[in-house]
Amino acid sequence: MSKLQPYVQVENLSKSFGDLILFRGISFGIAQQQRVALIAQNGKGKSTLLDILAGNNDYEEGAVVFRRDLKVAYLKQTPEFPQDLNVFQACFQAGNEVTETIARYELKMQEITGKPMDEEAEELLHLMDHLKAWDYEVKIKQILSKLQIPDFNQKTAQLSGGQLKRLALAKVLITEPDLLILDEPTNHLDLDMIEWLENYLTKSGITLLMVTHDRYFLDRVCNTILELEDQQLYSYNGNYAYYLDKRRERLENFNAELERAQNLYRKKLDWMRRMPQARGTKAKARSDAFYELEEQVAQQRKTEQMHLGVKASYLGSKIFEAKYISKSYGDLKLLDQFYYQFARYEKVGIVGANGSGKSTFLKLLMGEETCDEGSIDVGSTVRFGYFSQEGLQFDDNKKVIDVVRDIAEEISLGNGKKLSASQFLNHFLFSPETQHNYVSKLSGGEKRRLYLCTVLMSNPNFLVLDEPTNDLDILSLNILEEYLASFKGCVLVVSHDRFFMDKIVDHLLVFEGNAIIRDFPGNYTQYRSWKDQQEAALRKEKESERKTKTRPAEMAVNIDDSSAARKRTYREEQEFIRLEKDIAQTEENIVLLEKELASGQLEAAVIDQKCIELSKLNQDLDQKALRWMELGELEKK
Repeated sequence: MSKLQPYVQVENLSKSFGDLILFRGISFGIAQQQRVALIAQNGKGKSTLLDILAGNNDYEEGAVVFRRDLKVAYLKQTPEFPQDLNVFQACFQAGNEVTETIARYELKMQEITGKPMDEEAEELLHLMDHLKAWDYEVKIKQILSKLQIPDFNQKTAQLSGGQLKRLALAKVLITEPDLLILDEPTNHLDLDMIEWLENYLTKSGITLLMVTHDRYFLDRVCNTILELEDQQLYSYNGNYAYYLDKRRERLENFNAELERAQNLYRKKLDWMRRMPQARGTKAKARSDAFYELEEQVAQQRKTEQMHLGVKASYLGSKIFEAKYISKSYGDLKLLDQFYYQFARYEKVGIVGANGSGKSTFLKLLMGEETCDEGSIDVGSTVRFGYFSQEGLQFDDNKKVIDVVRDIAEEISLGNGKKLSASQFLNHFLFSPETQHNYVSKLSGGEKRRLYLCTVLMSNPNFLVLDEPTNDLDILSLNILEEYLASFKGCVLVVSHDRFFMDKIVDHLLVFEGNAIIRDFPGNYTQYRSWKDQQEAALRKEKESERKTKTRPAEMAVNIDDSSAARKRTYREEQEFIRLEKDIAQTEENIVLLEKELASGQLEAAVIDQKCIELSKLNQDLDQKALRWMELGELEKK
């Protein structure tokens, strides 16, 4: 195997904010075709490290060295665009020569609509041909469509936060960088989009560094894990499952070392107590060694398991009943005569595309929205704990511990056991130091975790959770999952985190759009398997129907058909002609490349490179052939 080309090398990097040290002396490298995930608790420096690599933040010590002429694209956690741009213009903003040419061409076509081609338009046509920008433009529109941004002329000022994140994701994918840096790319993506992005990243062969809390996504996309913990960096050459196994081994070794250090500490402590004063070189050396050992023992023992079972208030047999409810916004129909009766201790997940009505359904249940028809009947003993996407607005001038104490000084665990507000926060990874920080100093993820604490500690017996996993780190997710698994009450949760849904829910409501809601008895993986089987059966049925039709019937043209295909535009005619030539050339290149690989005369390093090139050519051929077929269905102008 050939040695992978190094793209970036980080040496002895340190970064702090005042007294808060995020990392100290960390080193790592990223090589060509590596797909690296960065894991850490919220507020421990993940996004800061990505910002440093993207050139948006400074550092105190160390060095960051990139390969010369390396193209880097960065998806920020909260992207921003100039509000006067439309979607298409935003994609081309600060792009390369190809994207700038396409942007100029699109603007020129708008200017001369209904007018003959002028000299500038002709020059742009030739430049588009020279740069092979037509395929690029098609790819841009395909990616935008996959990410559900169909209106290319819509202004960015009119887009929601989720749409802006998806637009930013489209932009970085379109630029085809050497190194792609992604901060929480799956946030604001529905499940179909996440699965499409998984497939896109794994097949593209792109080099990747990303932060994500989606463990299925992480496991399937990444081949290297970097864990940032206690200001140090640990590297694992494998996927998420491999990381979990090796991390457990590391913690077991750490705890064993800590146990030995504690035993030695007890012996040395006894010696220090009996010795009145350290006299002489040997005694002083033993004294210095004791203080070093004391500092080591002071470290808190690492543990992956944190158990917390908060007592839920009494829940009667009647929970809630949705009685034939309907809800629409103009022509958009979300619910139509929907009926559902919630059972005691049921844990239901809600999945579906963005805009299909998931959050609206929760708001109807919580009384924040009213039904157009029907009603929701809630049992008298039900006590809701509601975690909304909008979140609780905290007073930034309050301390974290005071936010929780305003709700309760103590939390009941049942059987007479109680936790103080501070102990409860500690279970959810708020250290004593963080508890006495002001809310303004918390990261976005830490604020979401604090909001979650305020919901869980209010003694609910029915949790309604709208995207609770967004912005939570993986350790926080593990703790939340453990809490919900043992929760003695009902759970209704909307989430795009497939791992989370598989662990928590035993039943799904699938919002398929246009007020169609499927009641599925199982978790997400079981639903996905069922759906794949249904789609495979449908494809087989359609293929069978196609084969049974005679060729003359296929070729017949109904001259009276009012839905006859439209004519190709001038631009589409030029693209159609160019695609015929490009497809022939690509097929010729593939044949030549396959002959080279079959010759048996290539070195291993060259074979690797040729295989990657062949894969890209085949993908390119598929895309061009699909577009050629689409244009072929249109009539020549």
